[in-house]
Amino acid sequence: MVNMKTFLKFINEDLEVDLCCIILTFLSAILIVQVFFRYVLGESLTWSEELARYLFVWLVYMGIPYGCRMMRHIKIDAGLMLFPQKTREYVVIFGDICFMLLALIVAFYSALLVSNQYQIGLVSPAMGLPMWVVYAAPLTGFSLTVIRQFQVILLRFSQLKANTNQESTESM
Repeated sequence: MVNMKTFLKFINEDLEVDLCCIILTFLSAILIVQVFFRYVLGESLTWSEELARYLFVWLVYMGIPYGCRMMRHIKIDAGLMLFPQKTREYVVIFGDICFMLLALIVAFYSALLVSNQYQIGLVSPAMGLPMWVVYAAPLTGFSLTVIRQFQVILLRFSQLKANTNQESTESM
């Protein structure tokens, strides 16, 4: 039986990477099977392109929180250099807060969209997959992004506090 500490460690450290690996494996396998069917057997699968598209959407939205956790998202360093050295850490934190708020807004509206799709009961044309499953990708991705951005902001504040404490001890 998996204990809670191991489960939380998995969620905190490996969730996005494992999900991305699983999705990418299925995506690659489906595309390989589709190429085999199309060019070797001369027949095309009706569902493979649709499933590959949906898996790619899920892969992208699972990559966003991973990028946040690794603090590897695109930012404009040239703009950051316009600020004085002492304020740059605060500007980065402000940017992280803004991105977290954006992710929260996107997650909220994605939840409304998923709810709407669930009530409508729309299904995909080739596979008959409920469309709310597809539309749940931004909800899941941006919900995880909010959590990851919150963790990053806490980390940056703790680093800022450590730097402030170190500067105050050095000045004595």
